[in-house]
Amino acid sequence: MLKQAHVYIEGYVILVGFRAWTKYQADKYGIKGWVKNSGNRVEALIQADLEVLEAFIEKLKAGAPASQVDKVVVTWQPLDEIYEKGFSLL
Repeated sequence: MLKQAHVYIEGYVILVGFRAWTKYQADKYGIKGWVKNSGNRVEALIQADLEVLEAFIEKLKAGAPASQVDKVVVTWQPLDEIYEKGFSLL
């Protein structure tokens, strides 16, 4: 069943390729949604089956090679709209 989460990733995640890495990982997992910089953190809206999202969130916690993730805040949300176009960098 399709689920949605809004995720904030904090730490050393700006100017280290974290968004591009997140998009690459999302494409590998078949996740739909988007990722963007939001102040000094990265923000993402992700949609997929629950098991896929849980595995992806664990990947985000580990972080991209040049990053250092200090905190990941996940808020589970009802589906407002279904992203059909894949995963976008905003």
